[in-house]
Amino acid sequence: MPTYVVTAPDGRLSPQQKQDLAAQITDIHCSITGAPAYFAQVIFVDVAAGNYFLAGMPLQKDNIFVHGEIRAGRDAMTKEKLILDIMVSTASIAEAEVSNIQVYIVDVPARQIAEWGQILPNPGDEEAWDESIPDHIKKRMRALSH
Repeated sequence: MPTYVVTAPDGRLSPQQKQDLAAQITDIHCSITGAPAYFAQVIFVDVAAGNYFLAGMPLQKDNIFVHGEIRAGRDAMTKEKLILDIMVSTASIAEAEVSNIQVYIVDVPARQIAEWGQILPNPGDEEAWDESIPDHIKKRMRALSH
């Protein structure tokens, strides 16, 4: 957790843009929330022509949709900063107008998420949760944070 799904028309984002966007979304989320990088996931969905609709019509113009699911407990100002920073970064990396970027952030209660073999902790319980993680899993988690 968090998981960000970036949906765009097939071929809209190059492999390099995807790599840059994944790194930037991860950096934004981690710098704003303090979450470690090993929790952040960015998944790209390329949608074939004729399968992306806006206002009930096949997409005719540029549009990129970023849907983020984050652990509940962040205040409104934090979520607004996440949304705006991701929107601006997505537009910059994709060389798109900011008005063609949609960003949604959805809260998911921590106890409804399992990662790294454990149910996630409620906000404030991270230290005890981290202590319960077996060493071999911690090693794998930390290796992702290089």
